[in-house]
Amino acid sequence: MSQTNLLVLVGSLRAASINRRLAEAAVKTAPEGVELSLYEGLGDIPFYNEDLDAQGKVPAAAQALRDAVAASDGLLLVTPEYNGTLPAVLKNAIDWASRPYGAGALKSRPVAVVSASISANAAKWSHGDAVKALGVAGAEVVEDASLNFGGIGQRFAETHPADDAEALTQLAATVRLLAEAAKAKANA
Repeated sequence: MSQTNLLVLVGSLRAASINRRLAEAAVKTAPEGVELSLYEGLGDIPFYNEDLDAQGKVPAAAQALRDAVAASDGLLLVTPEYNGTLPAVLKNAIDWASRPYGAGALKSRPVAVVSASISANAAKWSHGDAVKALGVAGAEVVEDASLNFGGIGQRFAETHPADDAEALTQLAATVRLLAEAAKAKANA
């Protein structure tokens, strides 16, 4: 049985962000035969500009993201909510990975979205915007794998999500569903 490789994109660049810690916890839940890798470098990618997206001109950081997405079997996006929507860094990653139009690395790639915020809304607006952008980009959003965490400022103030049994169970279910969708896609 071959290894399923899932790439994790985190929408917060802050090293100690709770969203990053949720992504780290998700990595620990990978079942046998599944590897999750946190992508580093989203902050190095310039904003999408079609003038830069030409043969021989694509910035190295943007090409590295495209290559990593293309090499993965699926994506796990972990997003906070900034001013009621998706963080610019994550939207920018979606924009770069969706090009060239109709043939970008996101095309037909299974994706699950985890959202988390300090509000009780659980970053559901950001989650919805991520799902919309991914769908337009041609990704296959695995809706059953969706996960929303609210009140994270209090819930994870003194504990890492990897030490929260309920969070680990929920993240493991998300990772399992995404891995199953990726395996089904690979075997289709």
